[in-house]
Amino acid sequence: MSELMEALEALEAEKNIKKEVMCEALETALATAYKKNFGQNCNVEAQVDRKTGAFKVCSLKDVVEEVVDDDTQISLEDARRLNKKYSIGDIVEFEADPMKFGRIAAQTAKQMIVQKIREAERGNLFDEYADKENNIMVGKVEKRDKRGILIDVGAAEAILAPAEQIPGEQYRQGAVIKVYVIEVKKTTRSLQLIVSRTHPGLVKRFFENEVPEISDGTVTIKGIAREAGSRTKIAVCSEVENVDPVGACVGPKGARVAAIVDELCGEKIDIIPYSDDAARYISSALSPAQVISVTLDEEEKSARVSVPESQLSLAIGKEGQNARLAARLTGWKIDIKPGEEQ
Repeated sequence: MSELMEALEALEAEKNIKKEVMCEALETALATAYKKNFGQNCNVEAQVDRKTGAFKVCSLKDVVEEVVDDDTQISLEDARRLNKKYSIGDIVEFEADPMKFGRIAAQTAKQMIVQKIREAERGNLFDEYADKENNIMVGKVEKRDKRGILIDVGAAEAILAPAEQIPGEQYRQGAVIKVYVIEVKKTTRSLQLIVSRTHPGLVKRFFENEVPEISDGTVTIKGIAREAGSRTKIAVCSEVENVDPVGACVGPKGARVAAIVDELCGEKIDIIPYSDDAARYISSALSPAQVISVTLDEEEKSARVSVPESQLSLAIGKEGQNARLAARLTGWKIDIKPGEEQ
């Protein structure tokens, strides 16, 4: 086996870049180098022997009656001077010596191979991180730049943009944090992970990891409405009759939800039971406020909600947050009015 094949096998073992990919890259590079030296219009074919590593580069010319393009054609008369077997329509191969391509052509070939290696590395890295999308990753705060906070999550670069940062949360260099991966994308230079601390998916994944009944499908998350750093409302239902979905999420002595609140630096979490009955669902969504009645307008998908006057500010919430989150969670417009307790 040649030194070339040994080098390609070592590259495959070290960087997981297939030998076949590199052989194809070498063939492309050799053909490009030839054209760089002898003309861009040439019809060139380069071949690398996958076993021996031997390679050859040939310029291919069509046998024609009358030559119009010297780079791609040869006359029948000239072809038969090489071999009498040739006839119109045949192809004549002219083998070139790659050692005579010249310094510039060789440099071009080298650049193409290096570029191919980098592309293959990015491709392998993308495959490694692709399944991280819509999942939680643990990283270490590296530094801050104009794009946001850079998080070290291994071989890829994770960016926590300002819009994805929880208001008031401190990101000290070296601190270990959990982030939600919104997108994994390849760039011309590297692989980038766009991550978030504000995405509702972060809360969803925390509950899936913390609550066994959710991970095994006994309890289902039906919806999440979140204002990061302040409050989240999450609606859950049970697929098994005797399982309390809210109790499962709260956990023994509130341990499960408390662990998630800690992960979110004290963000309040309201866990409510989901219901197919829109009025009941809206009433639950306005928790912790008590609701007297809910009147629905199906056509407008709006709800008029009556609450005790003493509960009005609680139902609406600070700066309208409770009502806003309830509307976002249920998908109904909610108009809250004071009413008399029945």
